[in-house]
Amino acid sequence: CTGRVISKLLCSGEKEVDLAVQSAKAAFKIWSQMSGMERSRVLLEAARIIREQREEIATLETINNGKSIFEARVDIDISWQCLEYYAGLAGSLAGEHIQLPGGSFGYTRREPLGVCVGIGAWNYPFQIACWKSAPALACGNAMVFKPSPFTPISVVRLAEIFTEAGVPKGLFNVVQGGAATGQFLCHHPDVAKISFTGSVPTGVKIMEMAAKGIKPVTLELGGKSPLIIFSDCALENAVNGALMANFLTQGEVCCNGTRVFVERKILDVFTKEVVKRTQKIKVGDPLLEDTRMGALINRPHLDRVQGFIKQAKEQGAEVLCGGDLYVPDDPKLKNGYYMRPCVLGNCRDDMTCVKEEIFGPVMSILPFDTEEEVVERANNTKFGLAGGVFTRDIQKAHRVVAALKAGMCFINNYNVSPVELPFGGYKASGFGRENGRAAIEYYSQLKTVCVEMGDVESVF
Repeated sequence: CTGRVISKLLCSGEKEVDLAVQSAKAAFKIWSQMSGMERSRVLLEAARIIREQREEIATLETINNGKSIFEARVDIDISWQCLEYYAGLAGSLAGEHIQLPGGSFGYTRREPLGVCVGIGAWNYPFQIACWKSAPALACGNAMVFKPSPFTPISVVRLAEIFTEAGVPKGLFNVVQGGAATGQFLCHHPDVAKISFTGSVPTGVKIMEMAAKGIKPVTLELGGKSPLIIFSDCALENAVNGALMANFLTQGEVCCNGTRVFVERKILDVFTKEVVKRTQKIKVGDPLLEDTRMGALINRPHLDRVQGFIKQAKEQGAEVLCGGDLYVPDDPKLKNGYYMRPCVLGNCRDDMTCVKEEIFGPVMSILPFDTEEEVVERANNTKFGLAGGVFTRDIQKAHRVVAALKAGMCFINNYNVSPVELPFGGYKASGFGRENGRAAIEYYSQLKTVCVEMGDVESVF
């Protein structure tokens, strides 16, 4: 938000990565032998500390990332809720007993994987670290976490909180760095699993590296999600949904509904209201209570977003509002990375701004005429992370979301992320799931035990 350097951190090299993994491996031996209830108590204590220090951590996250303090508080609340949720599941993790003929039986054991690697993105640094570590630790694993080099600070605080809460020393380790550090983690022979949140190209590389060690991966990648506004919607609610789907965290959200399809009957009235509301969004100092949009992550990213808007205009899109750089009145913020939220009209499906993920506060509005048409256009993308529908016709709502090729769908809301619900994508948006009971499947493995109660009948 100011453009100045906050701190400098050393990148972890191969030696530091190995030390972190070996430390986690030693802690895993202790943690994995504890009961689920014992692990639950530690996770609950970590959640309590986060809840008590909510304001301090939210402020740290705002400085770390540039998002408004208002949003950062929500992120921290979701973080402690995530830890509480998996603390509740930790004591209930179990296999099953299966009766076999002749009094024999089998049973399954749900066992941890070992040392898991988490690689986070810069848009939700603290929250993503909790989304990955909570199910991992609940299942009895250890974790080495690498935050984005653009947001290295708040995850270190999470590591301190886990230590305060009573996890074995080294159970949750943080290493700092960029691609090279990530490669050392992915190639390490003692790493059992990799969970990555970030771009599609990096996800492809991580999958390739993991394949060499036959390591399971969870990939939560990019999106270009459709938001479908039918003419029978509650208009004000739909406008609110479109704003939530495009402008949270300065538009730097992977599941944002940036392709806003509007039924032609209400295109003009919807567009007019969206533009009016977008122009009222207060941009500026993210630490001020009334700010609703802070600064983008860095100068190269701001320039990239501006480049998309320039290209959109060249391809025939109309800038209905925003899209220009914003310089706050406060002199200490003049070198920050701000822009006004942008709404693009006169968009077509073949435009770059409609096809590619911009990852900034840019909404593209596209008209449609029929349900069948809009579903086909909505699915005409390599991505499949999310999708949304606004309509008063509940049958139509369920019919459309059933037809959408996306892992996270919203009806009459958008960008709601309860930790109880699985989160993840289809197609190039990745696979595996964060949150919900589903995440347990990705941080544990099943062992089958077959017990014979009589004599073994030999065929030899």
